[in-house]
Amino acid sequence: MAKDFLFTSESVSEGHPDKVCDRISDMVVDSYLSKDPFSRVACETLTTSNRVVLAGETRGPKIKNEDLIEKVRKCIREIGYDQKGFSWKNAKIETFLHEQSSDIAMGVDAKGNKDEGAGDQGIMFGYACNETKDLMPAPIHYSHKILRLMAEDRKKGILKGIEPDSKSQVTLQYEDDIPRKVTSVVISSQHSKDLDQIKVKKLLLPYIEKSIPKSLLENLNEENIYINPTGQFITGGPDGDAGLTGRKIIVDTYGGAAPHGGGAFSGKDPTKVDRSAAYVARYLAKNIVAAKVSNKCLIQLSYAIGVSKPLSIFLKLSEKDDQKTEGVKKIIEKNFDLSPRGIRELLGLNKPIYEITSSYGHFGREPSNNGHFSWEKTDKKELFKL
Repeated sequence: MAKDFLFTSESVSEGHPDKVCDRISDMVVDSYLSKDPFSRVACETLTTSNRVVLAGETRGPKIKNEDLIEKVRKCIREIGYDQKGFSWKNAKIETFLHEQSSDIAMGVDAKGNKDEGAGDQGIMFGYACNETKDLMPAPIHYSHKILRLMAEDRKKGILKGIEPDSKSQVTLQYEDDIPRKVTSVVISSQHSKDLDQIKVKKLLLPYIEKSIPKSLLENLNEENIYINPTGQFITGGPDGDAGLTGRKIIVDTYGGAAPHGGGAFSGKDPTKVDRSAAYVARYLAKNIVAAKVSNKCLIQLSYAIGVSKPLSIFLKLSEKDDQKTEGVKKIIEKNFDLSPRGIRELLGLNKPIYEITSSYGHFGREPSNNGHFSWEKTDKKELFKL
């Protein structure tokens, strides 16, 4: 691959229609896991103008529809929507959750000599690189940071007139495979009708400097900064565009810098390897890079529904050293149980920790004492020091 190139990643805010849906779906997962850590949930959410629809399958405690509806309203309120076209107060909310299929349960549950199997077939990827302190690709890292800081100030009342629905995009020039300078930035944000575009630009420009190191911005010209390039962005959120769970999987992961298996995370309990195996693949890759074994690490795991062990483990390091690659792979196989049960126990995934993951990326986040983002820990890096 070329070592000199431009690479771009985008992020979307928690007020983006698809992210509203991701948050609501993950809220449902947390609601069930808080009552029974072994609940099974697969929840999809649809949003449009003043309407929210939940659908999917669950197995576990009985939760009243009216309780879920109140929690949906809380999600919408905390995101910041109280607009004519989409408001936490009067949006119509419908739930169509039903019992999980007995066929799926039969394949997933442990029984007799059979260990618990994966909740579905599929391939999952994990990735880490040394471009940022969080071992994330730089373009997605900075794209997330712009929107996260904007949202924090909007909720504090510092950023007035800016509404919840926003997007960002950062392009970096790589030289010798190292990010050297930002060549363009795009920020599109919903705003009140009282703001013209000159005011919007003045409000949002500082978030570029707050989010990206000065060394990367030295050659960025103002003509390569695009703020609301359509001219205005007043109608936004689910009123401007329908939202669905799971449509921002590249935003959720590595911004396109690594492959994606295709499965979304949000709305799924951790027996679904789309979620849990992607988390453990990131955990392994991050610990390998943290151990300075390699500047980059890509891992692929594959599973079959009802089968407990991964069908394959693929590992790629930035250095073309077959002996080193094989040595790292053997460390993984010897020290890590990559069955669905093993992953959940390793990372403590049977907890209500998912609603917070729904915006600004599932990776590159700070692990907490309550179990959030446990897959971001680098507590196994000593294992990989060859």
